[in-house]
Amino acid sequence: MEKPGEKRDSILVVDDEASLRETFQFFLAREGYYPVVSAAGFSEAANILSSSQVDLIISDIVLEGTSGIGLLKYARKNGIDCPFIVITGYPEVDTAAEALRLGAFDYIVKPVDKDSLLRSVRLALKQRKLENQRLQAEEERERYRMFLDTVFKSVTDAIIIVDDSLRTLKLNDAAQQLFGSLQPGFEQDGNLQTKMCSAEFASLRSDLIRVLKTGKEVKEHRFECRTLGNHTKVLSICTSPFKTDKQRPNGAVIVIRDMSADHANKGGKRNRFHRFIGSSNVMQTVYTMIENVGRVETTVLITGESGTGKELAAEALHHESHRKNKPLVKVDCTAIPENLLESELFGHKKGSFTGADRNRKGHILQADGGTLFLDEIGEISAMTQLRLLRFLQERTFYPVGSDTPIVVDTRVITATNVNLKEKVEQGTFREDLYFRLKVIDINLPPLREREEDILMLAHFFVGHFSESIEKPINGFSDNALALLASYHWPGNVRELEHLVERAVVLCQGVTITTKDLPHELRHSGGSDEGVGEFSTDVQVPAADEAESVYPRIGNEDDTATIILRTLSKCGGNKAKAARLLGIDRSTLYRKIKEHKIDLSVIALE
Repeated sequence: MEKPGEKRDSILVVDDEASLRETFQFFLAREGYYPVVSAAGFSEAANILSSSQVDLIISDIVLEGTSGIGLLKYARKNGIDCPFIVITGYPEVDTAAEALRLGAFDYIVKPVDKDSLLRSVRLALKQRKLENQRLQAEEERERYRMFLDTVFKSVTDAIIIVDDSLRTLKLNDAAQQLFGSLQPGFEQDGNLQTKMCSAEFASLRSDLIRVLKTGKEVKEHRFECRTLGNHTKVLSICTSPFKTDKQRPNGAVIVIRDMSADHANKGGKRNRFHRFIGSSNVMQTVYTMIENVGRVETTVLITGESGTGKELAAEALHHESHRKNKPLVKVDCTAIPENLLESELFGHKKGSFTGADRNRKGHILQADGGTLFLDEIGEISAMTQLRLLRFLQERTFYPVGSDTPIVVDTRVITATNVNLKEKVEQGTFREDLYFRLKVIDINLPPLREREEDILMLAHFFVGHFSESIEKPINGFSDNALALLASYHWPGNVRELEHLVERAVVLCQGVTITTKDLPHELRHSGGSDEGVGEFSTDVQVPAADEAESVYPRIGNEDDTATIILRTLSKCGGNKAKAARLLGIDRSTLYRKIKEHKIDLSVIALE
């Protein structure tokens, strides 16, 4: 077990003089390096190197039967690239030159000064750490490049990248297929400025030149062109600049979508996508992103405010993937006590801790072959962060209390409503885990940025709740719709859903009117107070009011009374009570704890 202050750098000392080995081991161990192992000669050192990993080798130049140079050659031949420090009692220029040529980090002459040795060791290990970080960064960049190539090839829209001379740098398979169906005039390579001479492509050429001159995006632009079969295609084109510095664009990215009749369903706006509802442009972007990312094997981080539908996005990603017939296992990291989260994720062996009376599969193993969705990932502890990082890197894990690794094939999707980058800067979230999770980031827009979706969602929820409680509500009055459209929705879609459920319960006719909406909606005036908290200006309902009455709090002294009354009406169902009170379940639990509410009296009411 690692001790405080230990540097966890494994060092091998090789020398045929036992006293020198022991001296070096003493110096290094006292400095905090661990473990420090030693070998008396080449064979013993080779055995150690073949069975364990070391971070630094310190070897005398003269060894029984061979030399330190021979050990250095052996290490390099077998792919052992850790720093190598050569110690010699007979300095020779040729020997030193050969050692450095073979990659030795330093060449120290006896008698060895302790400070010189420790300084050389410190610098060698620092260089190794920097080299490892560089290699890891290169591996991450290569993985990201491969991911981008996969996405680039898999998207159904045609994508072309050109430089500032309009020369094609790259285009995907969809672009090649599209251009192959068109009449001559739009070749897939070469100089577009000279080859796109057809009048029908003049507008595209004009867009490209304007983007390169101004550095500003040209949004959707549609034009007609002819196929080889002399049919008309309508292409929707967006052109955006790309820059490698803050100056003028280095080129442009052209995205082309076929809007022709045979692609109408594919290219047109969608009102629904899996369990999402909405036709706004921002949601169309989300739908396309989920479609494209769902097909590839990569870790996804879903971000967005509370109530924007992160769980729906995880479900959609799963159903868009080849894993759709395998399990989707959902874990709310805030709903599980921290001392149980590790066992819940990784499982445990019988007897591994008090109460572990049987072997238990963790959520990761339950998701084998499928998808694991970790919600509120920003709230996990440092230890769980480390274990999750190791699992993502190695795709193996150890159940609590087991020393046998388990290999699983699980795609991990995470979600958070907090700014993980800020948590990284504050030191409460591991940077390496952050970048491992955020291979691709899907950000869900808040409802206030989806104004055209609000009424569509409201009508959907009315139909859903009126059917579920068998109450014939057919819609909203114009005044009620105006209030819904003008409200700022701090609680997003979840807030709208709870509000409509409340309105359906309260409505005395077949049309929801303004009086069925909460006071804060009718008198919002730009206030930040939302349905997500208790109102403070509505009188407490009498004890004999009908069950359909939506209870609100008149003042803080009434909080416990109203919570108890609501729970009693809901038969103790906290989820239903939270919905009727217009709050999240977590808020209800907090209120119960704050006011020390005794839930055992519910059955007596």
